[in-house]
Amino acid sequence: MAAIYVFIGGGLGALSRFGISKIIDNYAFPYATLIANIISCIILGYLMGAVLQKSLDQKLQLLLMTGFCGGFSTFSTYSAESFRLLQNNQYGAAFIYIFGSILICLICIWAGIKLYQ
Repeated sequence: MAAIYVFIGGGLGALSRFGISKIIDNYAFPYATLIANIISCIILGYLMGAVLQKSLDQKLQLLLMTGFCGGFSTFSTYSAESFRLLQNNQYGAAFIYIFGSILICLICIWAGIKLYQ
């Protein structure tokens, strides 16, 4: 039964990610991936706050945290886009994207936990 929750959440997350990539498209900088990862980290941080307070049902953890956030966030795409920026000698953009993504997403995890509290 757990796999069904992950499956449904993952599908919804992947469709949401696809929607963002269609809305925010045609930029040299990978904004859609950055935005998806930021949103996913805020959601995940918020849900982590609920888990820390023991107020999130196991089914919702599977559906939203493992499923939705797992399907919505895009680390493999982030890595490929980072590599593409480096390969195209866009070192400044690559630096901003690589380190900015990590910093912003860490802040979003923290903010999500604080939002829950």
